[in-house]
Amino acid sequence: MAGSQYTNDDEPISTINITPFVDVVLVLLVIFMVTAPALMKETLGIQLPKSTSSDSKSVPTSVQVAILKNGQVRINAKSFANDAEIEKELKTLAAQNPEIQAVISADTDSKHGDVVKVMDQVKSAKITHIGIQVQKR
Repeated sequence: MAGSQYTNDDEPISTINITPFVDVVLVLLVIFMVTAPALMKETLGIQLPKSTSSDSKSVPTSVQVAILKNGQVRINAKSFANDAEIEKELKTLAAQNPEIQAVISADTDSKHGDVVKVMDQVKSAKITHIGIQVQKR
C-alpha cells in the first residue's frame, strides 16, 4: 500500500522517547516554583490579610520582608536585632540590584506603625518597587 510504513509489532521498541519524561519534569518544576513561596510563608507563621483584588505579577528579583505579630522583622527569612541592621541589609540588597522589588508580608495582628516603619526603611534604602502580599478572599 502506498504511503504506509512497514511496522512489525513483534519487534521490541529499540528507541527511547524522552519527551514524556521531559514534560513530567517541567510540570514538577512549575509545581515546585508555585508552591515554594507559599511554603516559605507558612514557615514564618504569618497570617496575611485578605483582599478581593491582588496583583500576582511575578518579579524576577525581590526581597521578602516579613513583619511578625511581635513586631520582629525578617528579611529573606533572616532575623535582625535592630533597625540599623535592617536598613544596612536593605541598602546592601538595593546596591546589588537597583531594580529589586520589596514584597512586604505583615501578619494581620501586627501593628500598623511597624508596617509603616518598615516601608519607610525600604524607601530610604532606595528601593522604589514595593508590594504588599495579601491572600485572596
